[in-house]
Amino acid sequence: MTTRLHLGRGRVNHRLRPDRVGSVASAEVKELGRLIGREALPRGDESGDPVVLLHGYPESSRMWEPLMSRLAHDGRRCLAPDLYGLGDSSDAEPATFERNLETFTAFMDELDLGPIALVVHDWGGFVGLAWACDHPGEVSALVISDTGFNSEGEWHGMAKAIRGPEGEAVVNAMDRDGFDGLLSSFGNAFDDEDIAAYWAPFENGRGQQATLDFYRSMDFEKLAPWQRKLAEIAAPTLLLWGADDQFAPLASAELLKSQIPGAVLVALDGVGHFVFDEAEERSVEEVTGFLADAA
Repeated sequence: MTTRLHLGRGRVNHRLRPDRVGSVASAEVKELGRLIGREALPRGDESGDPVVLLHGYPESSRMWEPLMSRLAHDGRRCLAPDLYGLGDSSDAEPATFERNLETFTAFMDELDLGPIALVVHDWGGFVGLAWACDHPGEVSALVISDTGFNSEGEWHGMAKAIRGPEGEAVVNAMDRDGFDGLLSSFGNAFDDEDIAAYWAPFENGRGQQATLDFYRSMDFEKLAPWQRKLAEIAAPTLLLWGADDQFAPLASAELLKSQIPGAVLVALDGVGHFVFDEAEERSVEEVTGFLADAA
């Protein structure tokens, strides 16, 4: 097992542009079976297993655009659904953990992609890792970032407030200015277009309801049956973490590392929870290099 702690300018974030990474394929918003999300296709022959990416809160498949473009440039088909009533998802059904797992499982069954590389962040880790534990033979590589998958875990303070009896008041009190302030607190990780896109589901209350549904349904003890199966996936695994994550602390990554044989932990110093936004270029390089080596 390997741990690498990267020091230095972790928070510097520059949007990846075509002139930086060569000819890239754009990630287009489209219907992906029963879900809506983004897909990026190689412009030539495919050179590796497809990559499926699951976003976290309060983001959407938009967060994966730079990584998807780079992976598609390298010959990988990439698919990133919008889940949890966020992004472009317009599904009005309850956005609980169980329902999202059921929907994602049906999504994967319909597409029948064969072995995939799975990349998950935050809430996407709960759903994606549960699915992977149930389908170990369909996972050729894992990238896990800033999430919790511990049956003995505890929610952070904001989540506890949302899960409590005053949760509706807490969520409904979040206005556009407060949302902007939250994401802006992560330095220059999010530009104005990002914030506007991630706020969109909250304009009509869809995002607020998804927030309540998922947090209140996600009891950590529910993970116990799957947590014991992590080692059985037997796929090369990268744990990419913000060393300063205040929502999913580095201890969560260290626990996963102890449970997954051969897992590699890369912790980026000076980076918080939104590692793919706060240290975009470094994150893309780490993931693309890892998947190339794992192929």
